[in-house]
Amino acid sequence: MFETPPAVKITADQKTTLEAWAHAPSTPQKIVLRSMICLLAAEGKANQVIARELSTSRPTVILWRKRFATKGCVGIAEDAPHGRSSRRTKDELVKRIVETTLHSTPADATHWSTRTLAAQLKVSHMTVARVWEAHGLQPHRVRTFKLSRDKQFVEKLNDVVGLYLNPPDQALVLCVDEKSQVQALDRTQPGLPMKKGRCGTMTHDYERHGTTCLFAALNVLDGTVIGSCYPRHRHEEFLKFLRQINRETPADQELHLILDNYGTHNHEVVKAWLAQHRRFHLHFTPTSSSWLNLVERWFAEITRKRLRRGSFKSLPDLIQTIEDYIHTNNKSPKPFVWTKKPADILKKIARCKAATVTLH
Repeated sequence: MFETPPAVKITADQKTTLEAWAHAPSTPQKIVLRSMICLLAAEGKANQVIARELSTSRPTVILWRKRFATKGCVGIAEDAPHGRSSRRTKDELVKRIVETTLHSTPADATHWSTRTLAAQLKVSHMTVARVWEAHGLQPHRVRTFKLSRDKQFVEKLNDVVGLYLNPPDQALVLCVDEKSQVQALDRTQPGLPMKKGRCGTMTHDYERHGTTCLFAALNVLDGTVIGSCYPRHRHEEFLKFLRQINRETPADQELHLILDNYGTHNHEVVKAWLAQHRRFHLHFTPTSSSWLNLVERWFAEITRKRLRRGSFKSLPDLIQTIEDYIHTNNKSPKPFVWTKKPADILKKIARCKAATVTLH
């Protein structure tokens, strides 16, 4: 026979609360178990009997009936306090994991995984994972960047950002660039549609049906886009696109074009045409600074929404898709708003340069 401890005293309100917790489908299972322990203890059952009925241990029953006796329902709704874990990773080992992750690589890879580093240091891969999470280390991820070496970086930065933050009166600011080599890819088999529990599918292989070059000019003020597709990416096509911009914008407004320093933009024929059309004013971004051109953000949108997962039976099909997207964009345009001031950008670049010098 088991020794029966005194029954847990329980009020009517407490019993109602415990029964609600025990039977509600949304209650966490640990709270359900604690509630059942207290309800059975209130009936005067022995700890061993309760443990057997609920498929738990006797120490667990003793713990939670004591917690209820001292703190009531609040006591079992909260986890019991824990002391310092005996499995706590030693500071010396944490330091070794962090230092090895930051300052070395395995012989056969560019970065450590939890298991390769664990094998190297003779520890559990879960220990490595916990240390990485605590220190914000993610060796499997990498972000790209490049610092501009343009000697006129500051001047060009102020010029371009100044147009975004304080555009001139009675003028249009257009961000111009080309998205070259847009491929008309057709999947070799039809994909399966998305359904509950399964995402849509598409084949990993494809057939190529040619490429096109998308020329685009983003109106900074209202988000509309002037665009055309050409088979090649030369100064002849760029000149055609300039003529299109000239036709599709109000003749009485000055045009400020933000673009990169690509060779086609500085061709002698292009310069001669611009000399005859004085309302065009070109503002060049610094080298390796395409992020300053807002039309790149629009290119990311069309790629994500329409091109990356698209399947095109032919090159004309691709071109029609691009033209339809531009038409839809212009019916309800949403401009991209530039907020960073030149001083803020220069501070961030200075920090990046300092970090790069330190690492190298």
